[in-house]
Amino acid sequence: MSGDAETGSLSLASRIGGLLISAVVGVVYGAVATVGHRHVLRIGEVMIPWGLVAALVGVAALLLGIRLLTHGRATAAAAAAGIVIIVAVLTLPGPGGSVLVAGDLAGTVWAVAPALIGVLIVAWPELPSRSRRSRAAADVHA
Repeated sequence: MSGDAETGSLSLASRIGGLLISAVVGVVYGAVATVGHRHVLRIGEVMIPWGLVAALVGVAALLLGIRLLTHGRATAAAAAAGIVIIVAVLTLPGPGGSVLVAGDLAGTVWAVAPALIGVLIVAWPELPSRSRRSRAAADVHA
């Protein structure tokens, strides 16, 4: 069943509520991941940016999970917008001049990659469900 057919049965209030909840979840995760993206593991002279990797994997997992659970793009787009907005806000200098997202490679990757991941997951085409594939195969063989 397509996402449009399923969301057509939901009331306007439940769709708006779902979008708002999804956006708030995106904002909360984006804020937490912005604080954690700077963590590194130092092994001798090598620095492994595990915080950045974990934050980006988390963004992808969150958006993909929302997209798969809701069978639609709108709620995943709302969560992606929440993530991108809070990352943009936390990139700005605070009242004392301190920043959470520094202007180095890790900061630049963190400022850009969540938006790219969001666009990729929201724009990815919807694959036909197993039941539609089996019906289409049965129609071809009949």
